[in-house]
Amino acid sequence: MIVIRNTLAAVLAGAFLSPAMADEKEDLLTLKKQMDGEREELLELKNTAENLVELFVEQGLLDKQKAARLINKAKAKAQTEAKQQLVREQAEKPLADDAAVPAAGSGVGAGNGNGKPVFVGYVPEFVKEEIRRQVRADLKNEVVKEVKADAKQEQWGIPGALPEWVANTKLSFDMRIRGADDFFQPDNEPMYDYLSINEAGGHLAARNKGREYLNTTKDRFRFSERFRLGLDMKIAEHLKAGIRLATSNIRNPVSNDQALGNTGQSFEFAIDRGFLQYDFVDNKGNDWFTLYGGRFANPWVSTDVVYDPDLSFQGLAGTFRYRFNQDSAKVKAYKAALTNDLSGRSGINFGPQTPDSVFATLGVFPIQEINLSTADKWLFGGQLGADWLVRNDSRLKVAAAYYGYKNIRARPNARGSFENDWTAPEFIQKGNSLVPINLNDGFNPRCTSAQSTIGQGCLYGLASDFNIFNLTAIYDVDFSGTHAVITADYAKNVGYDAARIEREFPGLLADNREKTSAFQIRFDIGDPDIRRFMAWNVFLAYRYVERDAVLDAFTESLFHAGGTDAKGWWIGGSYGLARNTWVNLRWSSTDSIDGPKLSIDTAAVDLNVRF
Repeated sequence: MIVIRNTLAAVLAGAFLSPAMADEKEDLLTLKKQMDGEREELLELKNTAENLVELFVEQGLLDKQKAARLINKAKAKAQTEAKQQLVREQAEKPLADDAAVPAAGSGVGAGNGNGKPVFVGYVPEFVKEEIRRQVRADLKNEVVKEVKADAKQEQWGIPGALPEWVANTKLSFDMRIRGADDFFQPDNEPMYDYLSINEAGGHLAARNKGREYLNTTKDRFRFSERFRLGLDMKIAEHLKAGIRLATSNIRNPVSNDQALGNTGQSFEFAIDRGFLQYDFVDNKGNDWFTLYGGRFANPWVSTDVVYDPDLSFQGLAGTFRYRFNQDSAKVKAYKAALTNDLSGRSGINFGPQTPDSVFATLGVFPIQEINLSTADKWLFGGQLGADWLVRNDSRLKVAAAYYGYKNIRARPNARGSFENDWTAPEFIQKGNSLVPINLNDGFNPRCTSAQSTIGQGCLYGLASDFNIFNLTAIYDVDFSGTHAVITADYAKNVGYDAARIEREFPGLLADNREKTSAFQIRFDIGDPDIRRFMAWNVFLAYRYVERDAVLDAFTESLFHAGGTDAKGWWIGGSYGLARNTWVNLRWSSTDSIDGPKLSIDTAAVDLNVRF
């Protein structure tokens, strides 16, 4: 307003100096050019206010009629204030006698009753227009305040106008439709479906239901759908609660997929996650530790060699961080991409996203509660790691973990006893070495010769203990927004004890050699997060997982049709079809390592959406 006022004074003064009018014409043109520049700026401010109102209309926060009333009100107010401003300006700056211009009535000047001439100043139209535009611009903030006030009174969808619990709740949604095709080699060997045998109560019962063997020779195409709806609710400062509902195969911990093809039935819908999370944050906004309780996402830096992306953890966990270089400009400017299975880089879990830090994660997780027993099944885990921004465009993350499982290996039942039936796993895929808990010896009332062949079991459990050392390294280089990521993962099960297995299950394990190592090398390139049209990334990986390296129940469920005892290539990519909409394609070609011959090629196409 000061600029307009000063410019107006200069123009008025020039208008009153008629003897020098011709000389001042050039100065007036110069001022007009200056005003033209100011006009552009004022037009920009005006358009900003109008666009803001239009945005409210587009988002459904303001109806068109109310928007029109607001704009008309602003225009009317601008005209009124412009007139008032002109009156004030003329009152504050009286005309000077020595700048008089003769009026037409006397040839020198018209009388004013006191014998002095009356001077009539001319205000250029473009100056008046600039004043009006400036007033409108000044009204922008006032208009926004009025909109928010109306919104709060009428309960529109503006955060400040909503109830507190709504403003403190974050909603998330994702949906995936998958088509997957497994191509089996015709010379593959038969393999027992031990999960079905355990559920049926023996080989014969499973055979009668057509479920004694896994499919290893018939190509199979299937459709599935995954639907997840999550709510994160702020309870207090730094404390939140989360819940996620999802389609589910309730007995399968590594898949939320619901198979399509059960038209006569409804989808299973379950609570996939429910947790409390506390973050300790200092006055600079740095979170120093995070505590989780309930059923929550994977807290470890890991890959799908050890844990499938759909796997949730139940129990308690905490991540503790020590930060350094937090005042560095590159650390403050760094923004981590989405790092879960919705990022387009499914299969890599980055864990804590705190560049230039060292961290430790500890967790205790009940796996299965055993009724009338103190021998529950547990997972105890610990991980140490470091995260560096090596340069402005690269990041290195290294983590070493130890996962100790308790009470998950099989224990043999005595003849006629069912005491150790609880040691059978609730869920398995395939690959781990299994031994019979109840053996058909001709006397066992649960396993008799009428049910199955002598020497076979009717309930199977894991031969090995699982105490897994896992080392993961991730190197991420940013080439102007295109990321190249190299991931190396190694796992070793140090819990395998061949002597104990032979002592407890003599001659019942056909191959008692130690096969307990796993590794994967993976290369990704492209956008780190698929959120927009034409965003993309691709990956190539080689994986080698021996039969007892990791728990087959928790490893990735698509590669080699799930489980362990597998090696092969894994290739895929993602492409953004629209905002928050993308397609993911993957192909794997795998073979068994030393178990029954099993060669599988798998193609999967996923259509994903989220908000």
